[in-house]
Amino acid sequence: MDHGSAPGTEGGSDGPRTASRTTSRTTSRSSVRRRFERLAAEVAKFGAVGAAGVLVNLLVFNLVRGTTDLPVVRASVIATVVAICTNYIGFRYFTYRDRDKSGRTKELTLFLLFSAVGLVIENGVLYTATYGFGLDSPLENNVFKFVGIGVATLFRFWSYRTWVFRAVPSREEESLRGGGAAPAGRNQRQRVG
Repeated sequence: MDHGSAPGTEGGSDGPRTASRTTSRTTSRSSVRRRFERLAAEVAKFGAVGAAGVLVNLLVFNLVRGTTDLPVVRASVIATVVAICTNYIGFRYFTYRDRDKSGRTKELTLFLLFSAVGLVIENGVLYTATYGFGLDSPLENNVFKFVGIGVATLFRFWSYRTWVFRAVPSREEESLRGGGAAPAGRNQRQRVG
C-alpha cells in the first residue's frame, strides 16, 4: 500500500515549495555575495585613486608652503583644489567608469559641490589645529592635513557613490523592478555597458 512519498521528496506535498525556498535562499546569498564583492572592488578602486590624490595633495601643499609665504590654510586649499581635479579624472575614468554617463554637467556640478564640502571639512581640521590650538610646525601641519583628508574622505566616498557617480541598474535589478525597460533618459547602449 502506497501512502505517498515522504514530505520533502519530489512526490510529497512540500517538495516543490522546499526546493523553491532553497533556491531562493541560495540566490539571495549569491546576490549578497556579488554585491559585497562589487562594493569591495569599488572601495579598492576608490582607495587607489584617493591614495594618488593624497599624494598629490600633500606634495602640492608642501611645495606651496616651501616656496611661498602663503598662510598654511591657503596653501592647503590650493593643494586640495589640485587634488580634486586629479581625483575627478581618476574617479570618472577608473573607479566609476561603468556608472551612468548621461548627465556629465550635472555629475561635474555635484562632484564640485561635494568636493567643496570635503574641502571645508579637510581644511577645517587644519585650521582648528593651526589657529585654534597653535599647532603650526611643518610636521603638525602635515599631520593635521592628513587627518583632515581622512575625515573628508569618508564624506566624499559616501557622497560620490550616492549622488555623483550613480549606478546604472543591472539587468537583474531592472527585471525585479518590473519590466526591463530602460530608465527615462538612457538608451539601450548606456544601460548595458
